[in-house]
Parts: sequence; C-alpha cells; structure tokens
Amino acid sequence: MRTQRTFHRAAARSGSGRIHSVDALRGFSLLGILVVNIAFLASGYRMAGLAEPAFDGPLDWAVRWSVTLVAENKFYLLFSFLFGYSLTLQVDSAARRGTAFVPMFLRRLAGLFLIGLVHAVLLFPGDILMTYAVVGLALLLLRRLSPKNAVVLAVLLTSLLALGFLALGALASLGMDPSGTVSDGAAEAARSDTALGGGVWQIVGEHLRKLSLIVVLRVLFQGPAVLAACLIGLAVGKLGALRDLTAHRRALSGIQWAGFTAGLAGAFVYTQATWNGTVHKYFGEAVDLLTAPLLAAAYAATFLRVLPHLPRLARALAAPGRMALSNYLAQSLICALIFTGYGLALVDRVSPALEVLIALAVFAVQVLYSRQWLRRHRYGPVEWLLRWLTYGRRPETVTPRPGRST
Repeated sequence: MRTQRTFHRAAARSGSGRIHSVDALRGFSLLGILVVNIAFLASGYRMAGLAEPAFDGPLDWAVRWSVTLVAENKFYLLFSFLFGYSLTLQVDSAARRGTAFVPMFLRRLAGLFLIGLVHAVLLFPGDILMTYAVVGLALLLLRRLSPKNAVVLAVLLTSLLALGFLALGALASLGMDPSGTVSDGAAEAARSDTALGGGVWQIVGEHLRKLSLIVVLRVLFQGPAVLAACLIGLAVGKLGALRDLTAHRRALSGIQWAGFTAGLAGAFVYTQATWNGTVHKYFGEAVDLLTAPLLAAAYAATFLRVLPHLPRLARALAAPGRMALSNYLAQSLICALIFTGYGLALVDRVSPALEVLIALAVFAVQVLYSRQWLRRHRYGPVEWLLRWLTYGRRPETVTPRPGRST
C-alpha cells in the first residue's frame, strides 16, 4: 500500500507540473487509436463500412471482430476525456502565469483546427482534431459547470444521441433507410482504392470528397459523443481525482465492475451489428453509444490501478503521451507512406492481422523515438508549433537543465 501511495505522490507530478499518470494514459489511448485507425487508413472498404473482400479467412475475421469488440469507439472517447481533463489544467496554468485564459484557449483551438485541416486533406479524412477544436468552443462556454452538472449534461447528450439512432433504426425497419446498399458501398470502396493508390492530387481529391461525406457524421454523431466525454473529463479535473488515485480505489473498482460488465455486453451487440447483421446497425450504434463510454472508463480505471506496479511501462507510455499530437499525425503519415500512392500503395493488400502487427511496430518505434526526443527537447515538434500559435511567441526548444529557470 505504501509503495502505491509513494508512486502516486512522487510520479503524479513532475517539476514542470505534468501529471505522469495522465501522460501514460494518453500514450495508452494513442496505441488504441492507432490499432483502430490503421484499418481505415489501409482500406477503402473499411472506410465504406465493409470487410476487405481479399481477406475472408478465419484469422481475418477473428482480428476484425476482436478490434471492433475491444477497441473501436473506445479509445477516441478516452482521448476525448483527457482533452476535457486538460482544460482544467490549462485554466490553472493560465491563472499561475497571470494570462487571460479565453484568448489563449481560442488561439489554441484555431491552431488545432488548422493542423487538423491539413491532416485531413493530406493524410486522413477521419481526422479528429477539427472535431476537438469545434467541441472545444462548446467546452469553453461550459467550463464553469459544476462537476455534477457536467456529468448530468454528458449523460443527457449521450442518451439523446442514442435515442436518435433508435429512431433511425425504427425508420429503417419500415423501409426508410437512407444509408445505401452493400453494392453501393462496394462501388464506393473500389473507387476509393483506385484514388488512394494514385498520385498526390488523386489522393487529396479523394480526401476532400470523403470530408464532404464525413462532416455530417461528425456533426450528428462524433461531435456530441466527444463533447460528452470531454464533460466527464472536465468534471474529473475539477474534482482533482487523478492527482491522488489511492484516495479513489473504491470508485475505480466500481467503474471496472460496471464498465466491463455492461461495456463488453454492449460492445458484443455493436460487433454483431457491424459484422454479422443479426442486429441492425442503427440499434447497434445506439447500444454502443450508451456502453462504449463505460468500457472506456473501465480501461482507464484498470490502467491507472495497474500503473504503480509497472513503473517501466508507465515511463514508456508517458513519453509518447507527452507528445501525443506529434505521434498521432506521424501515425497517419507512416500509414499513408505504406498504404497510399504517397509511398508503397498497399491499399487493401495487407491483411487485418498484419495491420495490427504494423500498428504495434509503429507504436513501439514511437515510444523509443519519443523518449529520445524528450531528452533533448521540451516539447514534441507539433506541440511546439501549437504552443507558438497559442502564446504568440517562440517556445523554448530544449529541455531545461537542472537548476535552470523555466
């Protein structure tokens, strides 16, 4: 017990005010996001909501089911939770610096939106940074909510969104399904594959076309879900719950119990809706909206409870977590070089199992690279650029030496 308490108090904050457990959790989330995203980066069929026809073996399906069950729609919620949590840290930091928070945060959101737009156009139309930037505006307006009211609003948003998908499912059961047929999806996937395997302008054109289709999904689905997760993060940040986890062991245990029980059951229904068709996809989405946050919370609670016993893992994951924005963009760049005409053009030529292995290898390299980078630099490269846009002045580039003023 004393060892765990010592770890949390000693490792909770660094001299720079960072919370190491939050950095490690962000790194863990980054790995989960890559394992999910790589399938969409590697295949026009996955972007169209279909399985790649070239990979139809038992192992291919086992991997698809496993990734959908345990990872899809979970880790971006966890990352969104941390985005909301970080707002409370930024408010505290602005107060300590004597900086006006609202103009600073608005500049940060504008910078994040621009970076996300470039990312979406050049590398991955499934970019989430622009969503964070827009949701950040709502979060800014809601930042004074009490923790209780923030949680209530998050639950209300999630419930209304789930009801909306139930209504769509009911309309679909009456023959009013606007989503298109499987043959339409296959034609869309083939068209996407051809463009992604082509030249630069074909790839950019395909990304722009996808963005025009994805924007509706962002507004009606992912935006409210992200905001709900951010509000939970805001509430947890205001309560200071991640500063001393030993004081919340019972709560973490309860989150694990409820999250794994209801979360995995809901994930199974969602997976059935995605791949088996025994549950209509809209009903599956509604169930997932209600239960994916519980499973994401269970992951976070388990990770934070295990972390004190695995200090090497904590240090390894904290490094990519500290420069998560740079690593998120680098993941898309590496995958674009592997799967699109920017590089090897292996779109829809890599099996689901190999995609997961590539994701794990890429993340392992990022862990090593991040640790080396942060030994010499204070911020990740894109974090450095975002700070420059946020504060309007060039940040320090090197890590301060012991005794040096920061």
